[in-house]
Amino acid sequence: MSYNEEFWNIYSNENETRYNEEFSKFVRDLAISLRCTSVLEIGCGTGIDLRLFPNTFQIYGVDLNDNALNIAKEKLSIADFKKGSIVELPFEDSSVDFVFTHGLMNYLDDDTLEKGISEMFRVACKYIMNCEKFEETEKQIDENQKFRNMKQRWLDYNVKFVSNVDMHEDIEPEKPRFTLLKKL
Repeated sequence: MSYNEEFWNIYSNENETRYNEEFSKFVRDLAISLRCTSVLEIGCGTGIDLRLFPNTFQIYGVDLNDNALNIAKEKLSIADFKKGSIVELPFEDSSVDFVFTHGLMNYLDDDTLEKGISEMFRVACKYIMNCEKFEETEKQIDENQKFRNMKQRWLDYNVKFVSNVDMHEDIEPEKPRFTLLKKL
């Protein structure tokens, strides 16, 4: 897995401008409606998708970028942010109710993606959500990103597909694919 620290430092410094309150509300309300009490965002950046969760939740975020994690810790002190990789998540098996990614899987090479999916499955207790740019047949977007078909990637796991649809543009204007899975 290659990691371009300069690219991600710039990305994290600009992350606050990407804050989408509607998406944050959606994720929070979804986790609450599913009766979850703990949440983990992998590739959490500055924690913008986690900020609306109530303090009754155990809130976790994992990212590789120290700059992003420092901002996240400053903005959301009730959360537990950890430096870590999707291929080696610092959590026990089946320890988090709701595990999700938002725009992370598009940046991963195929090998890292496969290992990351396995790790997400390992740490999830109840639900897994991916919200990623989608194409039925995966293809390169640019030198840093690739469209993903997350449903296809989860077929070999013991999960039930709850949803696999494009996000409504009022919630997420780029309309990435929303894939929600129940771990069996």
